[in-house]
Amino acid sequence: MAVGRKRNYEKLKDKWIKKHEELSADLFTKHRESLDWLSKNTKQIAATSLGSLILLASPGSPTLRLPDTQAQTFPIELDSKIFLISDLEKLLPQEIRELTPDEEEKIGQILSRDFGVKATAVLDGKRLNRSYGLIGAEQHLARFPGDNMSAHFDNPEEARLHYSSGMAPGLSAWGYFAPSKEQMTEEDKDRERYYIAVQTFLAPDFNQKVEQYRDFFRFRKMLVVNPQNGKGIVTAIGDAGPAVWTGKHLGGSPEVMKYLERQDGRARGPVLYYFIDDSQNVVPLGPIDVVK
Repeated sequence: MAVGRKRNYEKLKDKWIKKHEELSADLFTKHRESLDWLSKNTKQIAATSLGSLILLASPGSPTLRLPDTQAQTFPIELDSKIFLISDLEKLLPQEIRELTPDEEEKIGQILSRDFGVKATAVLDGKRLNRSYGLIGAEQHLARFPGDNMSAHFDNPEEARLHYSSGMAPGLSAWGYFAPSKEQMTEEDKDRERYYIAVQTFLAPDFNQKVEQYRDFFRFRKMLVVNPQNGKGIVTAIGDAGPAVWTGKHLGGSPEVMKYLERQDGRARGPVLYYFIDDSQNVVPLGPIDVVK
């Protein structure tokens, strides 16, 4: 019995190793360009704090083993964000500028595919002035009359992480998020927690259709992605701004900025921001993972 069990184990082990070699070969065939990029950018990837990456190594080895015809191994674990980062790098311009229609369309397809939502730069015939730009840090916003920093957080950990950002002296472009503390819902909390400020006033035709555009943009969901680390977050448009003279194109709540790792001392950096077509309101606000 013991010998039989050992033989069965060895058969299963051989099958697993063969299957793993097939998967590695398939991965290399489908993503050769991305893996070439990966081999040249290991330092950059390490710096982006991708965290716990999915191991695609052969049994007993800490590296990804490619087909024998490729005398190359990658001594790091692979994360699906790596392919997103690579795909975006091929399309994004070196300078922070408005994307061309072709760039915008192709990037929207990548974001939709990798995050499993319908990401688009144009929704219901409306768009912002751009979909790629510099994001800067914003303060917390008052959610209801009487809201203040002492009552703003649900738990001590939230307060520890975000209290120092302070609260904006004025209300958002749409006023309060809820009429009172008692009437505030979890959705209201999340809309403020994960809000962004965008330059609604620079949207095409805004001045001719102020009321229509104001209602369209209010709490509209947007996918914001840091192309340098692949992190994405579903946000709500909660304010208008920043002013053109700041050099920034949008602003993020303290929670948004922290998650995107856009806290580099200047608290600003390039991001992609696309509308999410979510007419049924099923996509939750907050961090969103790349679809495996």
